[in-house]
Amino acid sequence: MNKGITDMNSTLKVTKRDGTQEPLNLDKIHKVVEWAADGLDKVSVSEVELRAHLQFFDGIQTSEIHETLIKAAADLISEEVPDYQYMAARLNIFHLRKKAYGRFEPPTLLDHVKKMVAMERYDEHLLTDYTEEEITAMDDFIDHSRDLNFSYAAVKQLEGKYLVQNRVSGQVFESAQFLYVLIAACLFSGYDKERRLDYIKRFYDAVSTFKLSLPTPIMAGVRTPTRQFSSCVLIEAGDSLDSINATAGAIIKYVSQRAGIGINGGRIRALGSPIRGGEAFHTGCIPFYKHFQTAVKSCSQGGVRGGAATLFYPIWHYEVESLLVLKNNRGVEENRVRHLDYGVQLNKLMYERMIKNGNITLFSPSDVPGLYDAFFEDQERFEQLYVKYEADDSIRKKVIKAVDLFAMMMQERASTGRIYIQNVDHCNTHSPFNPKKAPVRQSNLCLEIALPTKPLKDINDENGEIALCTLAAFNLGALENLDELEELSDLIVRALDSLLSYQDYPVVAAEKASLSRRTLGVGVINFAYYLAKNGVKYSDGSANGLTHKAFEAIQYWLLKASNRLAKEQGACSAFSDTTYAQGILPIDSYKKEVDKFCDEPLHYDWETLRKDILTDGLRNSTLTALMPSETSSQISNATNGIEPPRGYISVKQSKDGILKQVVPEFERLKSQYELLWKIPDNTGYLQLVGIMQKFVDQAISANTNYDPSRFPGNKVPMQQLLKDLLTAYRNGVKTLYYHNTRDGMEDPQKDVAKEEDDDCAGGACKI
Repeated sequence: MNKGITDMNSTLKVTKRDGTQEPLNLDKIHKVVEWAADGLDKVSVSEVELRAHLQFFDGIQTSEIHETLIKAAADLISEEVPDYQYMAARLNIFHLRKKAYGRFEPPTLLDHVKKMVAMERYDEHLLTDYTEEEITAMDDFIDHSRDLNFSYAAVKQLEGKYLVQNRVSGQVFESAQFLYVLIAACLFSGYDKERRLDYIKRFYDAVSTFKLSLPTPIMAGVRTPTRQFSSCVLIEAGDSLDSINATAGAIIKYVSQRAGIGINGGRIRALGSPIRGGEAFHTGCIPFYKHFQTAVKSCSQGGVRGGAATLFYPIWHYEVESLLVLKNNRGVEENRVRHLDYGVQLNKLMYERMIKNGNITLFSPSDVPGLYDAFFEDQERFEQLYVKYEADDSIRKKVIKAVDLFAMMMQERASTGRIYIQNVDHCNTHSPFNPKKAPVRQSNLCLEIALPTKPLKDINDENGEIALCTLAAFNLGALENLDELEELSDLIVRALDSLLSYQDYPVVAAEKASLSRRTLGVGVINFAYYLAKNGVKYSDGSANGLTHKAFEAIQYWLLKASNRLAKEQGACSAFSDTTYAQGILPIDSYKKEVDKFCDEPLHYDWETLRKDILTDGLRNSTLTALMPSETSSQISNATNGIEPPRGYISVKQSKDGILKQVVPEFERLKSQYELLWKIPDNTGYLQLVGIMQKFVDQAISANTNYDPSRFPGNKVPMQQLLKDLLTAYRNGVKTLYYHNTRDGMEDPQKDVAKEEDDDCAGGACKI
């Protein structure tokens, strides 16, 4: 700092956070910046101070000074000096602790919990379930220095989404290590006193060192009085006004409590269908889809997560030509429902019609008894009924060339990026559920949940079924070896299973389903880093064997953990609805196309596990689902989900502004990372997804990516989109999420990703 500024020490005053004033002390500011830079590579204290351009004036707020320094350090994050992300993070941690506690050092955990319970910020059960001695014991193993391992993007996400706070005033009440230990305390509160502190410590260590990643609802909600933590809610609408209204009511209840929504609207009859014996004709799907959209957007979830939903319907629905364009920018409000995303449901027969240059016949589900249910429950029965109804001249129908309908679907997917795909046959033939007992008829907002649902007759219907899935993820990049998955699987299965009993259920149909099926979805983050540090690529097949080993280990140890928990606490009451109860494991039902590009053998004792499951069952009907993790991965400074990074520095736009995040071990591994737009096509990626799907018992948020500059005329050919769609189907992929198109910008740092935070007619393609 230059002498002219230093001279102001004696003349200007600053206003502290408590409102008192004291003389400006630039040496104190300088020491904080030096502390934030300690041990970091290439960062410059003077550069940050110069860039801050502090315009001091009498009475300036100390918080303003600090925020300016944080921004100055964050602006310096670059490939040349990636450690500025840690310097900015430390400055921000200092700032947050001062906001929360009025000082840098946190209070004792016991004092903090008492204060927060008295303010009704924390669940009062923390003080009734635990003794003061136990809370003091937790304080002894908290390591507040782990706050300094966060990157800048992580701290901003903590500040914006996860830390308990007054979202109106912006006042923050806690720091990250209290968040982690109190989540553990809540989840293991039901365990006996001899074991629970041990589980709390081990779970705390796993999440605070980023080996386990928790989703937004758990991070933001567990320890607060609001007890709804499932990330994904699947709600199926029936074909009646009462059911449609019950669906909308359930949407409102869950979207207000941080859940992402999947809606199945495929049963709703088509425009012009008779109602009340022909007394009137039906207004069709669109008005009711608008009704669902209004319900979804009615709550913003307190600034934690915006309400959002994906709505599903079959490609053979009579109104499909109108439904496919609902997100399209053309048209008028009357025939568009743009604030939902859509999942189009396909099966083998639909693909075959397209490959053979045949037709697809469109029906209203109300006119073809049994067809809609067979679409999910029994593929042979579906084809028999479908052909029968096609030949029945008394049934209202439309006939459209299959390749034209597929092309229309893929064009809308390409232009909006958010027309998703669900292969309903794979969701039921390679499923943990017996489709005759519990068919899977939809997925969720992010296309990784595949669970049974039943329409509600009304909001209090006990016979309906709303599916919930509680998520978490392993940080593959943080593991030293796959053997660590044994303990981590035990911890996460126990924690998430406890959460199912700990949380509240605003709708009875969700409570019954959740407590009988006890479905979990554990995924991964940091897959791109995992590949890079093992020296393999997405695109060339070199990662296939490694991926097979990792996902075999994940599914094996999760099943083992759930089986062990079933021996202790009993199998889930709906275990008989699963294929596991029949002795069928994921390794028995996957699409064998995978064997053509991955010959990695199995490495675990699946036969003993099969016997153990048949003997004692599973505590949880499902264990795995691969979610996008766009936001929660930032907390661990990890690459998101299974996706390749767009650049070495990801620039992500959130409600907290532009956040720069550098890929892990950038300087050492730069040459090993395969960036998204350097990957030549989707083939290698879709092989990896197929390998993962061999083991994953639910579904995978898998994307397709296209760089138009690779194609003649800078336009991706429809033939390429259809080829990739068929490749995904042949590989056994259950769902496809985003269609990403490169916008032509060359600078990867400018390739901003928004938080969430694709001629086979001639028979050349074979399923």
